[in-house]
Amino acid sequence: MPKVFTSQNQKIGEIGESVACKYLLNKGFKIIERNYTKKWGEIDIVSEKEGKLYFIEVKAVSRVTLDNVSSETITDEYRPEDNMHPWKLKRLGRAIQTYLLERKIWQDAEWQLDLAVVYLDMTNRKGKVKILSDIVI
Repeated sequence: MPKVFTSQNQKIGEIGESVACKYLLNKGFKIIERNYTKKWGEIDIVSEKEGKLYFIEVKAVSRVTLDNVSSETITDEYRPEDNMHPWKLKRLGRAIQTYLLERKIWQDAEWQLDLAVVYLDMTNRKGKVKILSDIVI
């Protein structure tokens, strides 16, 4: 059954996660899980590369054009990474801890938290991804 979106933001978020997964696959990552959810937090993407786990938080935003989007910080518009508030990091930390404990890999696992910022041009069906690596929780 197709996913039902309740808002435009949810649709953009879901598309952003799919674009981020495609980007990660093209970079040699294996996608292990999407939308690992507990009542105290959610992990958008769990991936693996060369024996290391990557917990990926995805922040997506729609733009009229991607011409001004680069790997540099955009100063004149809202930046999706600005939405990584301390309470969000705390929730992510708890979800990651639960994930590692449930899979009994908490002692052995090498892991990191990354932020995938996805800029979407919905009209032309294009996207750009910027990865902010090794976010401190």
